Amino acid sequence: MSNNLGRPAPDANTPTSVRSSVNLYVSLLRTGVPALVGWLVAVAARYGLNIDPGALDGVLAPTVGFGYYAVFRLAEHLVSPRWGWLLGYAKPPAYPEKGSSRG
Repeated sequence: MSNNLGRPAPDANTPTSVRSSVNLYVSLLRTGVPALVGWLVAVAARYGLNIDPGALDGVLAPTVGFGYYAVFRLAEHLVSPRWGWLLGYAKPPAYPEKGSSRG
């Protein structure tokens, strides 16, 4: 199995430090993509709605970003893991079990 970068996906035999780096990348990507979508919607709305720009940036962008994340995270969980691609990576990060040692 490979990840979306064309490299083998980390598995149980992958050192913990490598898995941690991949998990960090995945978590940042899956947070950044919805934030970017929210910002883009707010920018687009600025041109179509007669609303205070501060309200758009301060309320609409985070709300849309959260809604985007929630919809596709639920679709990924309830329908098919393929929906995760719309969050920037097809699989959520997998964190080590509590009490396991860091490598």
